[in-house]
This record gives sequence, structure tokens and C-alpha cells, in this order.
Amino acid sequence: MKVLIINGPNLNLLGKREPEMYGNITFDDYLKELRCKYPETGIAYYQSNVEGELINKLHETGFAYDGIIFNAGGYTHTSVALRDAVKAISSPVVEVHISNTASREDFRNISLISGVCRGTVSGFGLKSYELALISLLPDKSPEI
Repeated sequence: MKVLIINGPNLNLLGKREPEMYGNITFDDYLKELRCKYPETGIAYYQSNVEGELINKLHETGFAYDGIIFNAGGYTHTSVALRDAVKAISSPVVEVHISNTASREDFRNISLISGVCRGTVSGFGLKSYELALISLLPDKSPEI
């Protein structure tokens, strides 16, 4: 199984940016842990702060992966173009957010991409990525 994690703007600063909200671990360190925990799953990773590059990556990979975990960052609330790109591809996409966007500023309560994603996981810190991954695995469901 091949899964791609795509992170949008400012997520390259994890571990440095607002650690009280996003934690102290870098995404690269978290990704190493995730890959060790799920060695049977090929987990690729891509991050960009540029909307067009995120769209290009969705187009490039959205027919070749078994699933995509997508944290569009601030573009979640503003980008019709990213919504259209997610809708246009055949790979299932799970939207992820580290924080609980519903408990933050009002503008963060609206996701333009949720409606074209398989599901959304938010508010569980970096664990949100693992929960999204579990949702994509065949014959697996999260134990809650």
C-alpha cells in the first residue's frame, strides 16, 4: 500500500512554530516514527508553502497512490482551486489538521476541501496523521 502525506503552508515549521498548539516535534521526526510503526505501508511525504505546487502534486500523484493524507494548512479555508484538485483525482483523500479548527477563529470553522474528501481528522495533534492513515488501511479501523 502506498500513501502520500501532503502538508501545506507553514507546516515546515512544526517543532518551532507555536509549540503550545502544534508541539515540539518536527514533522520529519514524527514521520520517522510513523514509518517505523507501519513498515508495511510505503509512506511518501511532500510539503510546500505554495498553492500551485500543492495542486501540481495532487495532479501528479492523485491517480497512483492508494490514499493521500492532506493538511492544506491555511489554504483549507480559502482555496477553491485545491478543492477542485482533490475532487479531480481518484485517490481517496483524508483531510487532516493538528489542531481542532472548530475551536479556533471563526474563519477556521469552514473547510473548502472537506466536502470532497473521504473524511476529516482534526484536533489530535500529530496523532491525527496516524488516525488518517489507519482509516486508509484495508480491513483496519481505529481502536477507540
